[in-house]
Amino acid sequence: MTDLESALRAAVRGEVGFDVTSRALMTMDASNYRRVPLGVVAPRDADDVAAVLAVCRERGVPVVPRGGGTSIAGQATGTGVVLDFTRHMNRLVALDPESRTAVVQPGLVLDRLQDAAAPYGLRFGPDPSTHSRCTLGGMIGNNSCGSHSVAWGTTADSVRALDVITARGRRLRLGQDWAGAPDGLRDLVAGDLARLRTGFPELPRRISGYALDALLPEKGADVARAFCGSEGTLGVLTEAVVRLVAAPRARALAVLGYADEGAAAEAAAGLLLHHPLTVEGMAADLVPSAAALPRGEAWLFVETGGDTEAEARARAETVVRAADVVDALVVTDPAGQRALWRIREDASGTATRMPDGSEAWPGWEDCAVPPPRLGAYLRDFRRLLTDHGLRGTPYGHFGDGCIHVRIDFDLLTDKGVARFRRFSEELADLVVAHGGSLSGEHGDGQARAELLPRMYGAELVSLFERAKGVWDPDDLLNPGMLVRPAPLDTNLRFSALPREPVDVAFGYPGDGGDFSAAVRRCVGVAKCRTTSVAGSAVMCPSFRATGEEAHSTRGRARLLHEMLAGEVVTDGWRSEEVREALDLCLSCKGCRSDCPVGVDMATYKAEFLHHHYAGRRRPAAHYVMGRLPVWLRAVARTRTAAVVNALAAVGPLAWAAKRLGGIAPERRLPRVAGETFTRWWGRRPTPAGTGPKVVLWPDTFTEHLSPEVGRAAVRVLEAAGLSLVLPPTLHTSSPTFAPLTARRGRVCCGLTYVSTGQLDRARTVMRRTLDLMAPVLATDLPVVVLEPSCAAALRTDLPELLRDDPRAAALSSRVLTFAEALQRLAPDWTPPRVNRPAAGQTHCHQHAVLGDMADRRLREAAGLDGELTGGCCGLAGNFGFEAGHFEVSRACAEEQLLPAVREATAGTVILADGYSCRTQLEQLAGVRGRHLAEVLAEGLEA
Repeated sequence: MTDLESALRAAVRGEVGFDVTSRALMTMDASNYRRVPLGVVAPRDADDVAAVLAVCRERGVPVVPRGGGTSIAGQATGTGVVLDFTRHMNRLVALDPESRTAVVQPGLVLDRLQDAAAPYGLRFGPDPSTHSRCTLGGMIGNNSCGSHSVAWGTTADSVRALDVITARGRRLRLGQDWAGAPDGLRDLVAGDLARLRTGFPELPRRISGYALDALLPEKGADVARAFCGSEGTLGVLTEAVVRLVAAPRARALAVLGYADEGAAAEAAAGLLLHHPLTVEGMAADLVPSAAALPRGEAWLFVETGGDTEAEARARAETVVRAADVVDALVVTDPAGQRALWRIREDASGTATRMPDGSEAWPGWEDCAVPPPRLGAYLRDFRRLLTDHGLRGTPYGHFGDGCIHVRIDFDLLTDKGVARFRRFSEELADLVVAHGGSLSGEHGDGQARAELLPRMYGAELVSLFERAKGVWDPDDLLNPGMLVRPAPLDTNLRFSALPREPVDVAFGYPGDGGDFSAAVRRCVGVAKCRTTSVAGSAVMCPSFRATGEEAHSTRGRARLLHEMLAGEVVTDGWRSEEVREALDLCLSCKGCRSDCPVGVDMATYKAEFLHHHYAGRRRPAAHYVMGRLPVWLRAVARTRTAAVVNALAAVGPLAWAAKRLGGIAPERRLPRVAGETFTRWWGRRPTPAGTGPKVVLWPDTFTEHLSPEVGRAAVRVLEAAGLSLVLPPTLHTSSPTFAPLTARRGRVCCGLTYVSTGQLDRARTVMRRTLDLMAPVLATDLPVVVLEPSCAAALRTDLPELLRDDPRAAALSSRVLTFAEALQRLAPDWTPPRVNRPAAGQTHCHQHAVLGDMADRRLREAAGLDGELTGGCCGLAGNFGFEAGHFEVSRACAEEQLLPAVREATAGTVILADGYSCRTQLEQLAGVRGRHLAEVLAEGLEA
């Protein structure tokens, strides 16, 4: 391997990675399969690709081209050298609106092409649900389709010419009339015309096998089209000329409700007469909440287009009238359509969990049958599932007869794997009996290639093998795919994982307490790899800042998987590779809500740090910022805030303190409040509140760093009629809790300890807090928490770390945000009308854990107009203050927050409920962000 690595480094200008991290990141795609590569190369251009092929050919090392790594069938994994095109060969080379064509490199993400084409009223027709991260090269390799294939076909229908390098180094330009055909291909076809004319089923979604019928004379002998769907086994794509289509000026979305999926499937083919853009189907099992959908247990999403909104709506209403539905909804508002489409697109991740939370897996993800046969096929499919004791929820492209489904295969035991094989063989026969294709979108890979003889027969499969030999006589490119395949029940990704649960600190309630199962949640659909964030979404800010797979949620999950497997990452919890990948995780928890399967990397990071540093010295920042509550209480106790602030303002002293404390030198040290919130509370006149009593939580940030937020919240909550008390600090049976004093024993959510992985200390702090809160928990009083990150810690980290203590769940259930408290406890109160535009950012923990609907309603009632941005501010508690994180922290802020603030008009209120968000705004933009409580308190005064 050393010789291979040295030869590649000498031959190519792109990056060559044979290190643990590079290899671990590429062991899997979005399939059930896992292969460990020797190394990874990110070529800069076609010359680099040719050089890699030459080096590997000389040594007999396989080469695997890879795009976004979202392949479902295993074809983006391999044991040789993986070519990663996403890093450099990711450009849109040219776009010609007149000819409606674009020249693209293989690593270009589809959404980037769509963004470039949109100003000309154009788009690329195929659009898989992974459009925000899949690449054009991967789409060509799989002949991808997407929801609009009923209107615009597959990727092969959109390809005009392909630049390809063969395994033996020939550079070919593929096109029609045998353009670019390698020697021997034409003779191969001429010798078997009859079989090519009769051996392929006629249906819109036939992706399985090689498309050799595209080489027939009557089909234009289109070598480029025949190359599509070859899964990197024939040549390496370096550039493509693709066709664009005119995008409708307006669209309408008709959502049709049916009694069950069978009724929806039966209806789909008939709707094609109305020339829709899409006919997509899904059932209730895949919908977290059907509140936004019309009545029914299954739905068809039928999109129509037109030159005007009225025309598009009229066509959608025609579809509704033609459909025999339980209920229907027609939406023309673009935002409303996007929200509905997100429900459908997230099914690819949602389907990886059964309704009861158990795991489900791909393997038979995309079979396709003629659309008129879909209803009958689904009935037989359901019967086959029942016969094998399996469960799955079909969804997908009903208008094309293509069904996606994840099935609750047991791929962890020998008995379960044997059932997986038996089911696969019987389902293949069922698909063929209905005149279908084993693959209708994602390709064959390892999942289905073994069964191709059942679909095509031995003679046609033999022809596929001969075609592979013409293109790649040395079997160098992606061997084991499509022809001479590996068995479908080998190389399973789960076989390397430990069979016994790993000893961990968190409870992982959604995974039965099994950390391996939590890590298995990441199936690789890679929603975390999006290069721009839409709406209020957050995940994954560090990937968008760095563009590196290791700093995506998926990349980190891959490394944790390999850490548990122990083959590539061999030093377990002590792994420096895993630590480095997790180092840039902001613990924003965006993945907890935005990932379709709920991967919670913030929790995994805390777990890892807990084990990684067990019995060892930690980074200085963990002691300084992880134990921030201790230091701030010491300052308050000694009343030295003024001294601390004065010393922090002295440049050399601040520099030395930051260096010793592991704090980024670019950061200014925050000022400590001269008077804590609870000290202010203790000297204020006691109000005679007569309304509902609530406990106001004095979190560390409100208490010591921004007590003005606490004072404002008190003003507003009391104006709303609520009666406030603070938590006790000592055990007491008194119904009026002991006042807070400067003594030990203050309540604390443990957030700073959790975020730095000091979980033993976090549990100690949390247990002490529960002891102190005993008098509160003996009542039914709610607890209002002003700092979103602290509220999120109490809602999630507390019960997951103290899973055996019922008090933790009790306190968690009491937690309300500021806006939730007003909405639930003072529903008749009318806030002051501020009547000003608002900008800023929804706190990432609020988005991911708490929800912000109450905040939206409160802002609307107060006349605060404008949407807050998504993403993450980038400071994220201790993250942005730690040395080495400043540039990533600033990049995250520059993504949405800072541009929104700069673009805000005069008089705009900059809202930021989180202390970190306000600090980031102050330090990077010179702007003071306001907690919503401050704005409303100011309105009351006015």
